[in-house]
Amino acid sequence: MKDALKKCNNKQIMSPSSETHARIVENLATAVLLFDKDLHLISINNAGEGLLSVSSKRVSGMTPKQIWPNSSFFYDAIQRSLFSGGTCIDRGVDLYLNNAQKIKVDCMITPVIVNEVAEEILVELVNADAFVRVMQETNQQTVQEAAKESVQGMAHEIRNPLGGIRGAAQLLERELDNKELLEYTQIIINEADRLRNFIDRMLTTSTQPAKADMNIHEVLEYVVSVVRAENSRPLNFKKDYDPSIPDINADREQIIQAVLNLIRNAVQAIDEDGTITLKTRIQRQVTIQHRLNRHIIELDIIDDGPGVPPEIESGAFYPLVTGRAEGTGLGLSIAQQLIQSHGGLINYERKGSNTYFSILLPMEQSDE
Repeated sequence: MKDALKKCNNKQIMSPSSETHARIVENLATAVLLFDKDLHLISINNAGEGLLSVSSKRVSGMTPKQIWPNSSFFYDAIQRSLFSGGTCIDRGVDLYLNNAQKIKVDCMITPVIVNEVAEEILVELVNADAFVRVMQETNQQTVQEAAKESVQGMAHEIRNPLGGIRGAAQLLERELDNKELLEYTQIIINEADRLRNFIDRMLTTSTQPAKADMNIHEVLEYVVSVVRAENSRPLNFKKDYDPSIPDINADREQIIQAVLNLIRNAVQAIDEDGTITLKTRIQRQVTIQHRLNRHIIELDIIDDGPGVPPEIESGAFYPLVTGRAEGTGLGLSIAQQLIQSHGGLINYERKGSNTYFSILLPMEQSDE
């Protein structure tokens, strides 16, 4: 494997076993880096490039201090392992990336012993934050699915008598001679219609996606035009698009509905001078719903409003959970279910004074 690590980034001809080892290393979800005894980087696999947000060409030959200038732990641990010949294992280590982002990683540092001398150092890194997110995602999906089934069961039970109430009100309306009383029958009919529409919204999320090729930026532009049209006040949108993102195979109407729900929430959260930022990027090697995706689209909807109230933050995506007196508690839940039906996920995070709702959407859509 050592030879495979050295050669996987160049054009050298390898034996069949070395080629197999190289394919294994390159397709590992674990970040693997190999340093020589002078602590210069020899090789880094795809997962390592993705975790550190760097290219192999850029960091080849660098020392741990150069790769992680703000994370002295790695240099000290690698040097200690090299001199002692022992393996260093640590969990929850802070790793500062070049973009100033901080993540926590679990790491294993192993010396490669040749003739009883440590000639190279193997560094394995696992994104601990990603593991925690997967566990949270699993718990959220379990609870949300149970809540969804419960709410939809109640919705079915309520839907049928509503039709009877509305029909009875219409029959009563025809028999009334006093026109002043018609106001009350109209209230009954209108409220029955409102409740039926409310229930329909809870039931429509079970619809399977009708997928076709679509462009995420075209969807964003369309949703922005809809939101501008339905708001009388001026809205300040900032757009930070990655133009290299290709079309994906997805249900355009469902993606529009999910994005629309999130942007409407952002509009309601900001004040008159507030800003909504729409940002798109491609991310690599991201696990969603227990599936490792080679490439995903990350769509961030960022606003400078106050965010989700802390007391409901953990259940923000559950049905009927809302922080607004006039809210239905369905917008985020429906958006989450629509994105999940595409193999994706919506994350919520508060960063500084900004609220982030991030849609993670696999670029290679499954037909399941």
